[in-house]
Amino acid sequence: MKRANTFEVRPLSPTGEEILRRLLDASAALWNETNYQRLIRYTDDDGYEDDDVWDADTGALEGRYKSVLGASTAQQVIRQNTHAWQNFFRAEAKYYDESNATVTEKPNPPGFRGNKDDGRELKTVIRNTSYSIDWGERSRLELLIGQDLKDEYDHTGRLRLEVCGEPNWPEYESQGRLNVQYDEVDGVYRASQPVTLSDDIQATPLADETAALDIGANNLVACTTTTGKQYLYSGRNLFRRFRETTRRIAELQSKLEDGQYSSKRIRHLYRKRTERRDHAQDALCRDLVERLYEEGVSEIYVGGLTDVLETHWSVETNAKTHNFWAFAQFVKRVTCTAEEYGVGVNVRSEAWTSRECPNCGSREETTRHRDTMTCVCGFEGHADLVASRTFLERQTGSAVRLMAQPERFEWDDHSWSESPCSRESPKELRSHQSTTRKRGNVAPEESAEPRLP
Repeated sequence: MKRANTFEVRPLSPTGEEILRRLLDASAALWNETNYQRLIRYTDDDGYEDDDVWDADTGALEGRYKSVLGASTAQQVIRQNTHAWQNFFRAEAKYYDESNATVTEKPNPPGFRGNKDDGRELKTVIRNTSYSIDWGERSRLELLIGQDLKDEYDHTGRLRLEVCGEPNWPEYESQGRLNVQYDEVDGVYRASQPVTLSDDIQATPLADETAALDIGANNLVACTTTTGKQYLYSGRNLFRRFRETTRRIAELQSKLEDGQYSSKRIRHLYRKRTERRDHAQDALCRDLVERLYEEGVSEIYVGGLTDVLETHWSVETNAKTHNFWAFAQFVKRVTCTAEEYGVGVNVRSEAWTSRECPNCGSREETTRHRDTMTCVCGFEGHADLVASRTFLERQTGSAVRLMAQPERFEWDDHSWSESPCSRESPKELRSHQSTTRKRGNVAPEESAEPRLP
């Protein structure tokens, strides 16, 4: 399995920090020059072929920078730029392929990493044989530097940095290329170490059960298993805070001077908004997969949103499913977590699952109001839980018998905990004193919001 250790690093002295910044700055400059040479060939007015981009004299650029970076690091920076261009060409081919609908916006060539006067994006990539990490009570990272830096600073050639924090994966079979960059917002140096783990740590499913996940806009995940269990993770409070931060960002952007596009405060709010969302998403994936593993689930089906959004698109729904919830990112995270437990993940169409009555099969006679689906046949149930159950039955080809009331979870900024109203039915929830409109100091019901079907 592929995983990554992410951590902060600190130079052990002012001289060490100066060397590190020189190393990162030279890497950014090499990236920019390599990218420029390829970009001018790509935008040649006389027309271009993909092969022209690879005609850039990267060998000469490597020769100019290896005295500072070291030959291996210079090679890795150029190779990383090559991968960026290869990904661009693949995306561009899909964009122009009328039979491929996966890329809908015209991709842009790889960008630059700033300039010396306005500030560069300080980052580099180190080959796996050109660094070492000693994990322990006082973990240390050592990087190779170029001959010019060794001579100028009378240095040993191995820059030592303090590693802050504990690794997620201290034991691994092999390490990949190390990425190091300076985080201007927080004023710290961060590193990411890709590692390959032994297959021995992968768990084996306890049984051969199946689960289906319905991804929603207000309820983030509704899950049904073939064992009859149901789980519901609410996202209303999370999205409300996400939207409040977004409004605050817009207010600050409106006060910027002409020609100014951002500020440290705005960048900090963007970072805070993303980290809060990612933390909740990581915790949800871990909590859900662990529960499913205990239920004996060996296969998870996730409902795809493409056909749903094409039919039921709105600004609010788009903001929730893409900007806030980040559907593709969620699928990647749940897949990564499930891999540790030997559980497979598949994305399938979930079209009309929350419109189809599980009692009579009708789609036209059902009505949805907030979380509740009703049908003229007399059926009433939680729309998202109904959708996950219908979705599961489609994938397995057999009916699911529910064994208990669904378990509902809410986010408290640290973990997903069971809601006080977890075991109540939709009718009970509507009659509960904390969810109905009453006289006195009781908050009114939440205003209606667009929802996915």
